[in-house]
Amino acid sequence: MSEPATVPVAAARIDVVLADDHPVVRAGLRAVVDSRPDMRVVHETATAEEPLAWLEAGGRADVILLDLRFGEARMGGAEAAGRIIRQHAIPVLVVTTYGTDADILAAVEAGATGYLLKDAPTDELARAIRSAAAGEVALAGDVQRRLLGRMRSPHESLSARELEVLRLVDAGRSNDAVARELFVSVATVKSHLAHINTKLGTRSRTEAAATARERGML
Repeated sequence: MSEPATVPVAAARIDVVLADDHPVVRAGLRAVVDSRPDMRVVHETATAEEPLAWLEAGGRADVILLDLRFGEARMGGAEAAGRIIRQHAIPVLVVTTYGTDADILAAVEAGATGYLLKDAPTDELARAIRSAAAGEVALAGDVQRRLLGRMRSPHESLSARELEVLRLVDAGRSNDAVARELFVSVATVKSHLAHINTKLGTRSRTEAAATARERGML
């Protein structure tokens, strides 16, 4: 008696969620994803809060493509990434225009599986989505070089909190204002600034901010 014919089982597609506040960017990302036979967009949102609400309501995805900034008074991408990973264990791939040390470090510390800039080639984006879905790290070449540089020169690297302090200083905030925004004491802000000056070889908060900008940290 002959064996029954084996029916091929179609490979499961990678379900992708897009979160970006620019409709044109979402349309471009959707075009890349939906043009690949092994992946599809199952949901898209314009804020970082919406993917969390969608997942809480029962939405399912294999990878979240997430921007970092969504405008004033909106949850940032790094915070959303941390919550998505902690609460739903779904890989997050950051796709953004921001490539500073502060942005990269915030996303990596939040647990993002990958980090790409929006000008990355479409094939690189598709590969990164597949890597993220497989639980592998997917970092753009420039991002890898920045992180490697931090490891090689730790004395010059600023922590996420120090970068946060310096970003506020660069935005024109006083020490008192920085302390209020970060819910710390003024003494703590001054301590961070002292460490920053030591690491960067600068002598003032203004010089530190300028030096950080020149080095691409902010």
